[in-house]
Amino acid sequence: MFAVLVAVFALFPISAFADEEIPHYSTWEEAQPVYFPDSTSTNMNEVAYAIDQCMQAGLQNYEAGNMDAAYKCMQDGYYGYYEVCGFERQTMSRISGARKNEIELLYKACRQSVKKDQGMEVAKANVEELTSKLYEDALLLSPTTEAFEKLTGSASGGTKVTSGAFFLEAFIILLREGLEAILVIGGIIAYLVKSGNKNKLKPVYIGSVVAIACSALAAWILGILKAKSSMFGASQEVIEGVTALLAVVVLFYVSNWMLNKSETETWNRYINDKVEGSVSRGSMFALGFTAFLAVFREGAEVILFYQPMLSDAKDQNIGSGAIWLGVVVAVAILAVVFIAIRFFSIKLPLKPFFLATSILMAFMSIAFLGSGIKELLEGDAINLWNVHIPVISDLVAKIPENDLLDTFGIYPHIETIVPQLVLLVITIVLFIIAQKKNKKIKKELADKAE
Repeated sequence: MFAVLVAVFALFPISAFADEEIPHYSTWEEAQPVYFPDSTSTNMNEVAYAIDQCMQAGLQNYEAGNMDAAYKCMQDGYYGYYEVCGFERQTMSRISGARKNEIELLYKACRQSVKKDQGMEVAKANVEELTSKLYEDALLLSPTTEAFEKLTGSASGGTKVTSGAFFLEAFIILLREGLEAILVIGGIIAYLVKSGNKNKLKPVYIGSVVAIACSALAAWILGILKAKSSMFGASQEVIEGVTALLAVVVLFYVSNWMLNKSETETWNRYINDKVEGSVSRGSMFALGFTAFLAVFREGAEVILFYQPMLSDAKDQNIGSGAIWLGVVVAVAILAVVFIAIRFFSIKLPLKPFFLATSILMAFMSIAFLGSGIKELLEGDAINLWNVHIPVISDLVAKIPENDLLDTFGIYPHIETIVPQLVLLVITIVLFIIAQKKNKKIKKELADKAE
């Protein structure tokens, strides 16, 4: 008997038992038929329960020493459930964007607690906080079902989904994601018109249209990849993050390019050098590429949000009319914002206009930097998390979480705020240098005139 035991442990060491994976359902599509076989539509309370089971499997794998399996469970809880079944979308539109960010970063904390082996106590606390908030949000988004109440022992409750809810979702998502793009594109177009380059608008419009086509293509590809495996979900965050950071570089370049033309005299000298009414090819490419990035950055995500939304409305026997009405109203408001920027801003004097446009582009580059880093954090492309810097961390923690700050990429997290502060300092320094340069040119031209 002893010889048999020795042989067993020689062939199958203790670590082999420790690495045995606790099984889990990777996606809501797999879990729903098992937990809720009679469900005919996606209910967020049921989804919250399935996510809870997935995260608990992650804790069990972590406790058993199977780190890879534990990490996959934590990933699946987000990419296989929260992001793809409408939970993320409904939270953002019907509760708040700040709440959605809070949940996403709690998922990040759960993954990091396993990846960095922070201990069972920390991992369990993160999972409990996450699942508790998911159950809270689910009650705000859906009424409980008999199957859910039977499994959890919960009393009936929750919010009934109405056509008004679908209208609000469609409206807020498009308005929220489209506002940044409209601010950028409207500012560029107004700039070209104001500077006498109305005939150079074509690259900006082409960039915007191409971005819409590319967004649809990207959404189609991402949809196929996500259907094959929830592990491909992180690719969406990484794509959005990289696109946002690329937009930061281009916007920052455009901002400084405009700033250096803010003095009337400087602009006139520039015109004389380049031939009146023209803009260099490099600059036009930058402006067109900026428009492309502004639209593409969120375009694919908007399409991915609308696809399941239409399906959900059908499942709820509500129809798609409320969704399309939300789209129409959002487009109308975005059009008003664009017209206001396009036609009213050009009435401003030349110097204040160029200065204001440059500041807008600089502000948007700082906003894109924050949101881009957040996307890369969520996609685990950046492993920094909960970095502590004395004094700064305490100040950052006091930043409130709300939809306005969220829209412009400002979050109470040191990983995003510090890079934004660095870019802000660089922007201010370059602004001072540009102002001195413009004053020097102005003086030189005045001396020549005498």
